[in-house]
Amino acid sequence: MKTEINTAMATNKHATIRYHALDRCFGNFGRKFFIEDLIEACNQAIYEFDGIEDGVKRRQIFDDITFMESDQGWAIPLERHREGRRVYYRYADKSFSISNKGINPSEAEQLRDTLSILSRFKGMPQFDWIEEIQIRLEDTFKLKGETISSVSFEQNPYLVGLNYFTELFNAIQNQQALEIAYQGFRQHAVSNQTIHPWYLKQYNNRWFLFGYNNTYQSLSNLAIDRIISIEKSNESYKENNEIDFEEYFEDIVGVSVHSDEEREKVLLKIDINSWPYIKSKPLHGSQKVMSETESDVTVELDVQINHELIALLFSYMNAIEVLQPTVLRDKFKTISEAICKKYS
Repeated sequence: MKTEINTAMATNKHATIRYHALDRCFGNFGRKFFIEDLIEACNQAIYEFDGIEDGVKRRQIFDDITFMESDQGWAIPLERHREGRRVYYRYADKSFSISNKGINPSEAEQLRDTLSILSRFKGMPQFDWIEEIQIRLEDTFKLKGETISSVSFEQNPYLVGLNYFTELFNAIQNQQALEIAYQGFRQHAVSNQTIHPWYLKQYNNRWFLFGYNNTYQSLSNLAIDRIISIEKSNESYKENNEIDFEEYFEDIVGVSVHSDEEREKVLLKIDINSWPYIKSKPLHGSQKVMSETESDVTVELDVQINHELIALLFSYMNAIEVLQPTVLRDKFKTISEAICKKYS
């Protein structure tokens, strides 16, 4: 009778760490490893990896052993030796180790799924390596086979400036200052700027470069589709010791951060028919329901008011009414009147 394996084990956060810790124990013929020793070894390995005292239980170790012995695992040749009422575990073959074996079927399936997702990025300039590495992995791990295209990411391969992406990405990684010829949407002439590139961010299917600007002696945000040319600079690279970009965008929609402005409470009345969509795809992470009726839902955002927020709200023009702040409500009133005038 075939043993049924708990598939949740293979995706457990610390599963791989436990498997290799157990592998080391089973292959150590200089010591007897009882179940308590195996638990201690796994907990120690997890703690050394990420500082978390995971508290692995006996049941988990038994499940791990079952998985490792199965064909879905590594079919390990594990022996159980009884010593009184206790049992210690050891490989039958001293030379055996899961590190010496190829990936197991479960890992192969995960790798195949990962390759399928990565293949969606082919064609983007910074992912030219994907096709090559995909071929090598498929050949090495015998993953070749027909796969159904089931994942798609929104991207615009025709976006101007994408050819600069790899150069910008490499400049960030190699800490290389750049001389960038740039022409913003409202600029009539091209300006030459010395930029120390720090970060790339995508928003609304466009890419933006963030870096220290020598001219302004502050952080600049450049749309890469407005870049005219790029050359390496002889300037010493200025490292980013100021901004945590994981947190930098928390108070805004989009990419435009105004460091001299505070967040504001934005109160919006949303038509009940559009609410399910906005509920499942919040306008901002701070979105909070204030009240709800049969016809509408009132929500509050705690954000900086910038161009991207205005554009986002305007895209819901028929479904959203701006209640507060007054300055934002007046802005939408002016925009609405201008539109009505055009179509009257």
